[in-house]
Amino acid sequence: MGQSIPVAAIPAAVAAVLPRLRAALFPDFFAAPPDPVPLDAALAPLLAGAFAVYDQPADAAALAARFLAGLPAVRALLASDVEAAMTGDPAAPHVAEVILAYPSIQALTYQRLAHRLYLDGVPLVPRLMTEAGHAATGIDIHPGARLGGHCFIDHGTGVVIGETAIVGDRVRLYQGVTLGAKSFPKDGQGRIIKGQPRHPIIGDDVVIYSGATILGRITIGDGSVIGGNVWLTESVPPRSRVLQLAAKQEAFRGHGDGI
Repeated sequence: MGQSIPVAAIPAAVAAVLPRLRAALFPDFFAAPPDPVPLDAALAPLLAGAFAVYDQPADAAALAARFLAGLPAVRALLASDVEAAMTGDPAAPHVAEVILAYPSIQALTYQRLAHRLYLDGVPLVPRLMTEAGHAATGIDIHPGARLGGHCFIDHGTGVVIGETAIVGDRVRLYQGVTLGAKSFPKDGQGRIIKGQPRHPIIGDDVVIYSGATILGRITIGDGSVIGGNVWLTESVPPRSRVLQLAAKQEAFRGHGDGI
């Protein structure tokens, strides 16, 4: 496995490497903290330490190299998220303000980085990354969630996106939205079966307004609008409008801009 750091040092190591990764993704906007150790040399012992906690073998150096090689793809997704904020928020005056000041970009940065490690089976570190984003922004996105491009989380406080959620392209979420699980399957001994799909699938071009709660492995069809404070546990077809007041669905032929 190579050199690894002890478990007690892992949280601090994650906290130290995140600003460096953020600076690598947005070099014109964030300065990397001074560090004589190259990123790959810092990442490999961190990843090795995480695998050691779970007594799992791993080639941490190869994983670190593959992760860093994937940064341009992460950067492209984040660029699309910035574009979504610029086009979707009338209060966004400049790209610099979106990158530097919008909590959704910080939360999405950490989650998109964490997701790459999650897909490679890295334990612990991805969750610490997204929890850093959660602590800083109030936006809680599990590293396992699959997020499409041009994702915009407006305001953001209180948004929760579960591990097996799938979010399509050009989706806009407002504060207090939950994409959660309705129930947890259990085995014969009553223990929760982990890793089962249990969170919603959100189609492309969906808008979900503040306070909406969407639970279970249901599908929200492309182009749908989910109103504020809706509680939804059933799938809806494409281009639906679901309103809290009447608790009804209706065919939808276009919708206005957000708040």
